[in-house]
Amino acid sequence: MGKLTKNQKLALEKIEAGKAYTLKEAAKLVKEITTTKFDASVDIDVRLGVDPRKANQMVRGVVSLPNGTGKQVRVLALCTPDKEAEAKAAGADYVGLDEYIEKIKGGWTDVDVIITMPAIMGKIGALGRVLGPRGLMPNPKSGTVTMDVANAVREVKQGKIDFKVDKYGIVHTSIGKVSFNEQQIVENAREFMATIMKLKPSTAKGTYVKSIYLSTTMSKGVKVDTKSIDEN
Repeated sequence: MGKLTKNQKLALEKIEAGKAYTLKEAAKLVKEITTTKFDASVDIDVRLGVDPRKANQMVRGVVSLPNGTGKQVRVLALCTPDKEAEAKAAGADYVGLDEYIEKIKGGWTDVDVIITMPAIMGKIGALGRVLGPRGLMPNPKSGTVTMDVANAVREVKQGKIDFKVDKYGIVHTSIGKVSFNEQQIVENAREFMATIMKLKPSTAKGTYVKSIYLSTTMSKGVKVDTKSIDEN
């Protein structure tokens, strides 16, 4: 293990081993213990009492964070010519169809989200090998395959994210930046957790939310008391 810096030692001293903090305390702590010179992402990790190997216990959804993600999300709209102008007006960074499909076939994936239309999915299916491993494949469940391309672009730009539980039963996503104030982090975390609760599978037995941790790009995780999510 590498030698800890002075800032890292000070940060670790602020976290009490084994203690679960309220959501407000955790939001304050992750800001205090982050010493990066860049605006680090604030991440949330939620361990769920589900078995992702069973189709009826797969937790996947979308949520619009009230304060956005703080990230500049690059959006590609693969759409028909009649939708191009509204996609551009909604804030899409790249708009087109065949020329971008060819670029992707050549390995270009310099975007964060791809939004398209149902009629175009036949063309995009062949891009699965390139887009799938990078999590860029459009999906109706995440709202990235839709006739209302402009609205989908707008929502993503404003802070809509999609997430799904991994094979270990953990949902991991970013809910903001260290530059956010504590209240903004708390509000985004609560909105995210409210969505997680709505998605609880009816077949899931026992404790649904087993643990919650907040962390930043290079910080130690701060355990959150699950009961504090709904506290004002």
